[in-house]
Amino acid sequence: MSSDWLPRRALVLGLGETGEAARAALESRGVEVEAVDRKLGNEDPAAVAGVDLLVKGPGVPPSNEVVQAARERGVPVWSELELGYRLLPDGVRVVGVTGTKGKTTTVRLLGAMLSAAEHDVTLAGNEHAPLSEVASSVTGDLVLELSSFALNDVDAFACDIAVLTNLEPDHLNWHGTFEAYRAAKLRVVDGAHVKIAPRGFGIEGALEFAADDALPAEPSMPGAHNRANAAAATLAARAAGVDDEAIAKALRTFAGVPHRLELVRELHGVRWVNDSKATNTAAARRAIEAYPESPLHLILGGSPKGEDFAPLAAAIPARVRSIHLIGATSDELAAALDGAGVAYERDGDLPAAVRSAHELATSGDVVLLSPSTASFDQYENFAARGDHFRRLVEELA
Repeated sequence: MSSDWLPRRALVLGLGETGEAARAALESRGVEVEAVDRKLGNEDPAAVAGVDLLVKGPGVPPSNEVVQAARERGVPVWSELELGYRLLPDGVRVVGVTGTKGKTTTVRLLGAMLSAAEHDVTLAGNEHAPLSEVASSVTGDLVLELSSFALNDVDAFACDIAVLTNLEPDHLNWHGTFEAYRAAKLRVVDGAHVKIAPRGFGIEGALEFAADDALPAEPSMPGAHNRANAAAATLAARAAGVDDEAIAKALRTFAGVPHRLELVRELHGVRWVNDSKATNTAAARRAIEAYPESPLHLILGGSPKGEDFAPLAAAIPARVRSIHLIGATSDELAAALDGAGVAYERDGDLPAAVRSAHELATSGDVVLLSPSTASFDQYENFAARGDHFRRLVEELA
């Protein structure tokens, strides 16, 4: 892409990993960059004066005062994704994957399929390297994991192949409404040559998939939701020219992603499963459904995201033998479970919940950490929560 769009002076708002990557990418191209961050105490709407572009990190909501000031002055507001896209060399095939859940699994499985076919493939976005950090070195196929935050502020960005894994209410505290969240997610298909979406979703011209689709091989990952992820990845791989032999090889060998129905260990016949990435109720329900014949002990709770827990409570099946509540949402979860007539224990934190579940679980049971909430009340992120769970389980005797 031509570099005519490069600004003379840019403002980077939010200095997390993506913000730092955006600043470095712009400065390396001769752009004068000012960077502000609330944690540094220098976030001020006046900072937009004299800038030609605002690039914001994914944690910065649309309601931010600096963002509002930029819009009022007519300064373009981009996510780091838009910046990275404009830095891509010509000839790169862009495959974008978004959805409420399943993004990372689908991206990595698709990457494995492309690699099995000996494609030159790069993974970026969200839980991978920021696009602006790797953009100039990408050749061949680029598979992007796209959050609603990144898609919320794009302009020229478009995919050659776009995948929507699913869509459930999430991040409502950031977007404000489900309609705004949905609109951000659906930007993935704007301008895409190939669109892939769940069966019945209603995107015009989309190739559709479902968990019961015929596949070249059965995936090794448990759960109907992971089979749906595999079906989506299969369609995307075929659209990218991958043959079914390579697809089948990846399906058989791809073991899944940490913190997503990750089997930590089996002890005394009890399986301990880390699904810390289940940060909303839809993900927790899918995790429960992944073990349709096993007695379950659930660990739920964390920091709130504005979701209603009543539908999750009402869907708790009889095979759930115990529920262990932790974190800041314990009261909300308890109220929902009381309303559904479901018993629970208030354990408060993860060590107590693991001890309690260990005392109750017997051979053939599954202890499932699938919190249905974010982690920020007690952990830096979902990965830190899952890592702590893994350590606690590994210490059991």
